[in-house]
Amino acid sequence: MVAASEDSVVIQPAKRAGEPTVVTVNCPDQTGLGCDLCRAILDFGLCITRGDVSTDGKWCYLVFWVVPRSTSSNIQWPSLKNRLLSLCPSCSIPFYFDMANRPMTSQMYLLKLFSVDRKGLLHDVTKVLCELELTIHRVKVSTTPDGRVVDLFFITDAMELLHTKARRDDTCGRLSAVLGESVNSCEIELAESFQHGFSSLPPAAMEELFRLEMSGGEVCSQSLSPEMKRLKKADVNVDNSLSHSHTLIQIHCVDQKGLLYDIMRTLKDCSIQVAYGRFLSDKRGSREVDLFVQHSDGKKVIDPDKQDILSSRLKLEMLHPLRVAIANRGPDVELLVANPVELCGKGRPRVFHDVTLALKLLGICIFSVSKMQLPLLHYLTRSKTSPNTIPCYVQAEIGRHTAFERQWEVYRFLLDDSRELPLANSQARSQIVDRVRRTMMGW
Repeated sequence: MVAASEDSVVIQPAKRAGEPTVVTVNCPDQTGLGCDLCRAILDFGLCITRGDVSTDGKWCYLVFWVVPRSTSSNIQWPSLKNRLLSLCPSCSIPFYFDMANRPMTSQMYLLKLFSVDRKGLLHDVTKVLCELELTIHRVKVSTTPDGRVVDLFFITDAMELLHTKARRDDTCGRLSAVLGESVNSCEIELAESFQHGFSSLPPAAMEELFRLEMSGGEVCSQSLSPEMKRLKKADVNVDNSLSHSHTLIQIHCVDQKGLLYDIMRTLKDCSIQVAYGRFLSDKRGSREVDLFVQHSDGKKVIDPDKQDILSSRLKLEMLHPLRVAIANRGPDVELLVANPVELCGKGRPRVFHDVTLALKLLGICIFSVSKMQLPLLHYLTRSKTSPNTIPCYVQAEIGRHTAFERQWEVYRFLLDDSRELPLANSQARSQIVDRVRRTMMGW
């Protein structure tokens, strides 16, 4: 097999504003490569408006037409190219990583940010970290009565360079440039004994988030927006009459953020290989997808039961790629967001970014009345806060949870009450859930 080279990924810039950038990938093939590429494109805040995929099982050729999801997005095209190159099989990527000095395994780091509190602060920090290709795994925010904040971000670096002083200085410099004078200090160090996970979820929340089979024709008890009701009508057709060697899967549904990633990760987890694919979108916001596929053993999808399972799984993942609910947590109110984890262990990108953006637009603060033990906070912050000032412990938790024989990534946010959106009001809760879902789905 010929090794991939730097020419394996070519990015052709848009000729005019509003036109798509064309990303071409030409490299050795492997099962799930399309999913990995779509995930990286989603992680950079891009939308795939059109795509063509073809492979002979050994070599593949993929073309994606992409546009930024937001006009304010600062897309780092060279970094995207390097990320895509790192995903190409048989490519050691010496031009992407400092192979001689980078750690052999991904390291977890603790970013400690000391600043003055304000609404939207958490999202502004998250946006910078996303642009720097830093992945957030857990967040702990401590606020003091005098309006100061200690933000603790447990992060990993997609570029594997946080062990270098230059990368750490650049990260803190970018944060200071965006947040301005509100930043008191910024520190990054190795995180010790980090573990995923958190306390068990309430039964009602588990039922709301992890229900995979919907009863009575209803999706769930969550309030559905008009787009969600249209998405319920997504059509998946499996046809074996057009090819003697491949099964054709035809999909027609409403477009949404990460749709192609959700389709491709479902096929990847089901060990389905795509030989040829075409993705098109129309001006009405619908998406047409044609995929010629095989099992990983090179056989067609003939078994009617397997066809039904695959069709149902695709519909479910398009209908509910993300689960959103609000539940009581003792005297407090908690926003819960869940997404399925790929079998390879990867979670969905930019979820934390989108949730904090939605809460910022709603003017909602993330809040908790539980207290962190002062000795622990003192250790983490290295005495940056006064020993006589007991902070209020605010936590946005991110952890893994197993339910219905699947692993999920679950985000938990304790919300602060407001006059505009009183959390005791069911209509206000529905409005929050709808806004969060719309933001994550790109509506």
